[in-house]
Amino acid sequence: MRQGSLRFAYGFLAAPALLYAVFVIGPYLQAFYIALTDWRGVSSRAEFVGLDNFARILDDEVFWQAIRNHGVILLVVPALTIGIALAFAFLLNVAGGRGRSGAVRGLAGAGFYRVVFFFPQVLSIVVTAVLFQSMYRPDEAGGFNSVLGRLGISPVGFLTDPSFALWSLMAVMIWSGVGFYLVLFQAGMAAIPTELYEAAALEGAGRKRTFVSITLPLLRNTLQLAWVYMGIGALDAFALIQVLAMEHGGPDHATTVVGLQVWERAFEHYQFGQASALGVVLFFVVMTFAAVTMRVTRREAIEY
Repeated sequence: MRQGSLRFAYGFLAAPALLYAVFVIGPYLQAFYIALTDWRGVSSRAEFVGLDNFARILDDEVFWQAIRNHGVILLVVPALTIGIALAFAFLLNVAGGRGRSGAVRGLAGAGFYRVVFFFPQVLSIVVTAVLFQSMYRPDEAGGFNSVLGRLGISPVGFLTDPSFALWSLMAVMIWSGVGFYLVLFQAGMAAIPTELYEAAALEGAGRKRTFVSITLPLLRNTLQLAWVYMGIGALDAFALIQVLAMEHGGPDHATTVVGLQVWERAFEHYQFGQASALGVVLFFVVMTFAAVTMRVTRREAIEY
C-alpha cells in the first residue's frame, strides 16, 4: 500500500478512534478511579480510599445473592433462548419437506411465523415489562391467574413469591429474545448450500440427523456469537428487573442483580464510589464470561 493510501486510511480512522477514546475508554477509566474513592456524586470532594469499596462489596450478602441470581440467569436464559430459537429456525427453513423439483423447502407460511416471533423485539423493554406486570398480577385479574382460576387452581404470586419471581422474569427474557435469535439463525442457515440437505435426504438422513450433522457444525460461529451476546444480555438485565420486579429486586432480593445495586447505591444512597466499584466488578465478570466462551467454543472454520 502506498504512503498516500496509508495516510488516508489513518486519517479516516482518526476521528472514530478519538470519539471511542473520549466517550468509551474515558468513562471506563473515570469509573475505575471513582471506585477507589468515597465520592458521593453531589460534591467535588472525593477522598481516596483504595480498595475499601471492594471490601465492603465482598462483605455484602446482597451482592452475593445478586451473583447467584446472575449465575442462574446465565445458565438458564441463554440455553433455553438459543435452543428454542435454533429449533424453530430449523423447522422454518427445512421442515417443509421437498418440493416438486426435489429441493428442500421451508415450512409453509414461514414468513408469517418470522414476523410473529420477531414481534417482541419491536417492543421496548419497558413496554414488555409493563405488559407482563398485567399478566403476572397475583389476583384473578392477572392474565395467567385468570386462566389458572378457570382451571380451579389458586392464584400464583409470580412476582410476589420468592420461589417464582426469578423464574417468571427469566420467562419474559426468553419470550422477548427468541425472535431475534430465530432471525439470526435463519440468516445463518440460508447461507448453507441446499445441496447439502438434498444429499442428506438422498442418503436417508432424517431431520434429527441432518440437524446434528449439517446444521449445527455449519452454524458454529453464529452459535458462538449468539451465546456471547445472549450471555452479556443476561448479565445486564437491569431495565427489565427495575420495572417488573417488586421492591427493586424483591421479594427478599430474589431477583436482585448487580446492575440494580449499582443504580440503588448511586441514585438512592449517593454512594457513587461503591456504585462504581460494583460497575467495575460487573465489567470484569462480563469480560471473563466473553473470553471464556470464545475460548471454549473456538474451533477451526468449516469451509463449504
